[in-house]
Amino acid sequence: MSKDSPNADSRAKNVTTPALPNNARQRRSSDQVTLSQVAQAAGVSPITASRALNYPDKVSDSARRSVLQAVENLGYVPNLVAGSLASARSRLIAVIVPSLINSVFVEVIKGLQETLEAEGYQILLGNTDYDLDREYQLVRTFLGWSCSALVTAGLRHNSACHTLLANWDHPIMEVMELGQGMDLNVGLDHVAAGRCMATHLIDQGYRHIVYVGARLAQDYRASMRFDGHKAVLKEKGIDAPLLELDTLGSLQAGAEGLAQVLAQYPHTQAIHFANDDLAVGALLAAQRQGLNVPEDIAIAGFNGLPLGQHVTPQLTTILSPREEMGRLAAKELIRRLGGKNVYRRQHDVGFTLQIGGST
Repeated sequence: MSKDSPNADSRAKNVTTPALPNNARQRRSSDQVTLSQVAQAAGVSPITASRALNYPDKVSDSARRSVLQAVENLGYVPNLVAGSLASARSRLIAVIVPSLINSVFVEVIKGLQETLEAEGYQILLGNTDYDLDREYQLVRTFLGWSCSALVTAGLRHNSACHTLLANWDHPIMEVMELGQGMDLNVGLDHVAAGRCMATHLIDQGYRHIVYVGARLAQDYRASMRFDGHKAVLKEKGIDAPLLELDTLGSLQAGAEGLAQVLAQYPHTQAIHFANDDLAVGALLAAQRQGLNVPEDIAIAGFNGLPLGQHVTPQLTTILSPREEMGRLAAKELIRRLGGKNVYRRQHDVGFTLQIGGST
């Protein structure tokens, strides 16, 4: 219905705004609620109120509950910018990942967020879409908010971003992969993961094996796994063909990958996919075509997503401890921010070969 129609005008005229309570009207025309007012309402000192909001583990449960109730009753909103100026550090931690729709990174974020929030920190979240130039722009923006620390997914940055981070004097945590980081590092060895799956496929008797990935220049951790995969096959005197797709992990892309492998490498016995989304898409497509998995074609993935355990046969994959990775990274940052010594700058969270019926 057009907004110029009589009925639309009638509806607009009949819309009323609920009356605000008297105290809300008065507050709107006066100064915002202060921390001192929160403290007074909670029956505690201003410093206790501040600690209850910023360092909840440093006050009693009863004091914290009283302060939080006063915050809710009064509608108090802390001025984060003013707080960061006063302390030269905010309670914000920037987290930059390649994707917000990929459940792998969502689980890492969950581990980070739950652990950091329990210590009074909040995260600023950015998505690079696997673009290192975009990562640089996000880093510039987030550091301008006086963040206490930065978490990035990966060890690779463009030269401008690397210079920016090298000159920043706050903690930097690089997650997902293991290697020489700029500061702190929590991740797993992707080359070793690729070697592990290739070894399993060879042990199962497969000799014609194709690795299928997507946009490997951007998803370079998948490329690292191919390096490990290829090395194992080379050691056994086996060719290691690579099929690279244009679309990142999706069920449809996996189905297309299967079709291309069967067309280009008709003698293929097993396909090692760069992730579980591709692998499950291929497995379902194979079944639609009347192919038996693994008798006609074996299929393996990476990540250990729940999706792979809800298909028949269950997917053989590499399980990466994503939420644990986020929690460990957050704990190490909290130690550093609390002035405690960090004895290990690098943590290997490892991985697990999860053998299903697909191989």
